[in-house]
Amino acid sequence: MRRSFQHFFMTTGGLVGTVLLAAVAFLFLSPELGGKPTKDERLAFAQKGHYRDGEFQNLQPTQVMTGGSTVGVLWKFLTQTVPDAEPTGPLPWQPLDSLTITRKTPELVRVTWFGHSASLVEIAGQNLLLDPMLSIGMGPVRWATPKRYNPELAIRPEQLPPLAAVLISHDHYDHLDYQTVQKIKDKVGLFCVPLGIGAHLRAWGVVPKHIREVSWGDSVRLPGLTLISTPSRHFSGRGLGNRNSTLWTSWVVRASRTRLFYTGDGGYGTHFAEIGRQYGPFDLALVECGQYDDDWAEIHMKPEQSVQAALDVRARVMLPVHWGAFTEARHAWNESVRRATAAATAHPNLQLTTPYLGQPVVLGAPLPQKRWWEGPLQKRHE
Repeated sequence: MRRSFQHFFMTTGGLVGTVLLAAVAFLFLSPELGGKPTKDERLAFAQKGHYRDGEFQNLQPTQVMTGGSTVGVLWKFLTQTVPDAEPTGPLPWQPLDSLTITRKTPELVRVTWFGHSASLVEIAGQNLLLDPMLSIGMGPVRWATPKRYNPELAIRPEQLPPLAAVLISHDHYDHLDYQTVQKIKDKVGLFCVPLGIGAHLRAWGVVPKHIREVSWGDSVRLPGLTLISTPSRHFSGRGLGNRNSTLWTSWVVRASRTRLFYTGDGGYGTHFAEIGRQYGPFDLALVECGQYDDDWAEIHMKPEQSVQAALDVRARVMLPVHWGAFTEARHAWNESVRRATAAATAHPNLQLTTPYLGQPVVLGAPLPQKRWWEGPLQKRHE
């Protein structure tokens, strides 16, 4: 029940999830819930073309739940056992020394994945952090939500050097973590976030001048870099009654000679091909690949769809993310990477890389491709 609570609550708004969150989070007024956009902000959102009746909308019709009734979905979570839903022990990981992050040349392009979607991107001499979730547990009800497979991360948030920008895809707890933000907020130049998420950050003490809210198509310029918000197909909300009150996004990171893409969370859709036409090709794409289910088939991709998304955006290298940290769906913990690897073999122009947690992927160098997620797990790699 614990490992399934997050997705059940977020996708169904079910009675059990409502009661638990209301009783625990709201009773104690947890700061994890964040803030709410102001009336003036909501009026401004309505001018963007994808905000109606108090909610942001996807580009194509999207159902959050596609697999039946709330009661039926809850019954599955309570009664069905999934083989190998969690690994037998901690996953292999490689410590990341903060000194190696600060000592670099502008030509270096390096991506380090920490598990789930949190990743460090070093490009054009700048440090970018994607979806800052570097805690062991998540949300205001941590006894009920999934716990990270590994009790230790490749780097602690307080060890990170100054960050030119933090890029957030949406406001779910497994992508925007209150505790991580508290530990890094004073070393971040800009929090680049979809519309509405600024309210969360302001509630958490982030200085407004360090927050840049964007809609799809907006860009943020840093020295040597352009960061562009592009569509995704998902939903948002951190508490009761605020479903879709903030926007969700994918991100393009463009330097003079390198282009990266991060899908954020979301289902497969026509937006990937359009992103590929407008902003591709990409040297590397970090692609959501995990936590899928037939019951929410339009808001998370199956692994084969993840590979197709990488092809649509015209990526040369695909780095699967959104796995390797938490169990939030009814599939084996490593099923997504197994299926994605198999699907990618049919496309020789697409390379798939599967680094250990904390193992850097350096563009222009040999890609990590060891199938460490098969067979016995080894805990640490120096």
